Amino acid sequence: MTVSLRPNDLSAFWMPYTANRSFKANPRLLARADGMHYYTPEGREILDGTAGLWCVNAGHGRREIAEAIKRQADAMDFAPTFQMGHPLAFEAAAALAAFLPDHLPYVFWTNSGSEAADTALKIALAYHRARGEGHRVRLVGRERGYHGSGFGGMSVGGIVANRRQFGVHLPFVDHLPHTHLPQVNRFARGQPEHGAERADALEELVRLHGDTIAAVIVEPVAGSTGVLVPPKGYLAKLREICTRHGILLIFDEVITGFSRLGAPFAADRFGVRPDILTMAKGLTNAAVPMGAVAVTAEVHDAIVHGSASAIELFHGYTYSGHPLACAAAIAAIAIHREEDLAGRVRNLEPVWRARVHELDSATGVVDVRDIGLIAGIELAPREGRPGERGAAVLQRCFDWGLLVRVTADTVALSPPLIVERSQIDRMVETLDRAIRAEPS
Repeated sequence: MTVSLRPNDLSAFWMPYTANRSFKANPRLLARADGMHYYTPEGREILDGTAGLWCVNAGHGRREIAEAIKRQADAMDFAPTFQMGHPLAFEAAAALAAFLPDHLPYVFWTNSGSEAADTALKIALAYHRARGEGHRVRLVGRERGYHGSGFGGMSVGGIVANRRQFGVHLPFVDHLPHTHLPQVNRFARGQPEHGAERADALEELVRLHGDTIAAVIVEPVAGSTGVLVPPKGYLAKLREICTRHGILLIFDEVITGFSRLGAPFAADRFGVRPDILTMAKGLTNAAVPMGAVAVTAEVHDAIVHGSASAIELFHGYTYSGHPLACAAAIAAIAIHREEDLAGRVRNLEPVWRARVHELDSATGVVDVRDIGLIAGIELAPREGRPGERGAAVLQRCFDWGLLVRVTADTVALSPPLIVERSQIDRMVETLDRAIRAEPS
């Protein structure tokens, strides 16, 4: 049976994280991409201020990645990795391990950040059971955290709207307080000065739950909840508390990984060593869906060498280590190395910071937060209508040729790392006009 949809028929696609009725009444469609730009079906140019969805870090249309995918597709479209293997799965893992912090030599392939988060939680539980500490069953997330849309990630996540609709969550989950303290950190440039003491809440949870906590999972920089930058010393303090109490520390680097913060990973930028690190998005430059979980030798060996079963970890996905995704990952990692995208971010960060903080004085702006090539511009919500101002600014920016991302009333910017200074200027100027055009 052949199904033919009219070009303007938008009904069949139930869109994720989208106001479907509103969108389909006034769609924003992207038909082509190249470098720093998208193009609408009509050919209108849209400057990409969000790297797609935090993921196209090396810019759109990278020929090296497309050619690597085509070569692999011509050679072999798929091979299983259950009790089988193919060369690129191992080659890609080695390339990624060499790009990761050197204390994380083992890689488990997934297909998304959501799968990576759920995989990391399962690995943490399996690790403790392998060591004879099966009583460690509690998982600790953080308020305003986002770890994907699987049941595990949703449960440890702390964005209320992502949890409210579904009711049922994993048991034995608790949350740390978030680190957003606008009363003392408003308009901080880079890491805020205040809030490291919020890590001490983990000590309170240890007192409450005893030695039943298996792992703590946090985003080094919380992105989807509105760009929350960690206070100075906060992550190091969290690491020290986890170490003292035998708790695994998981960094969710789906957004912060792959040079976004001026280092390969946030763990490098902040000098903090997680036991487990999750990633996706920039891993393949978003050319093919792929995620991964990296672990220390201690975590890997406890499970692989400590299991009496032939299959040490009863977990995986049909597309774990998909050949086309592996080809894309190898090519993307090579671009990061050869073009030193992390170094490029370090050079641009002072310029980026100065420009985005010019929005501090715009009418309706209540905070601006930044680190690396990320910025969050928080707008005052309209009374009784949260999110309305942010949605209006997003639409106006799109109409004026700029793609931004909005969480409630916070506008997020995270451009491809190939961005030029003139394009940073255009982003800030367009956003400034869009914000000032909004009625107060």
